[in-house]
Amino acid sequence: MAWNGEDIYRKHAEGVYRYLFSLCGEADTAEELTQETFCQALKGLGTFRGDCTPGSWLCAIAKRLWYKELERRRRTVPLEDESLSHLTAPDDPAAELELRDDRNALYRAMRGLSPETREVLSLRLAGEFSFREIGEILGRTEVWARVRFYRGKEELMRKLGGKERHG
Repeated sequence: MAWNGEDIYRKHAEGVYRYLFSLCGEADTAEELTQETFCQALKGLGTFRGDCTPGSWLCAIAKRLWYKELERRRRTVPLEDESLSHLTAPDDPAAELELRDDRNALYRAMRGLSPETREVLSLRLAGEFSFREIGEILGRTEVWARVRFYRGKEELMRKLGGKERHG
């Protein structure tokens, strides 16, 4: 199959970005890693064997880059307080706090899932990948991805539904 970089980017950039955003939760980092993913993919286009979908192949590259980024972050010094001074306050602090609390509850619940289950949920919900593609990305079957997703979703619902809300 003859591809050009523009076609590959146009068809897959949004999915790769969503996948990376689901992993890191940072728009800037997801954008940078998306660009790097496509740079690496273009360099290695001749090595693509076609035994998975292009989207799966790109997400495998993206995942590897995210792990490299995590490793780099572990070696760097934390930000100084002065570097955070440019951040602005939200327009509606109460709504922002509630949204942050909901997100924190979801993240805490997801931390309680196995790493594979978290990744399947992220790929499906944020990356909008099919179960077949998820299986390809993770080196498993479509059925495995489907079962892992539904069990993970049920576990999350139990964790979040069982939590009493105050306020």
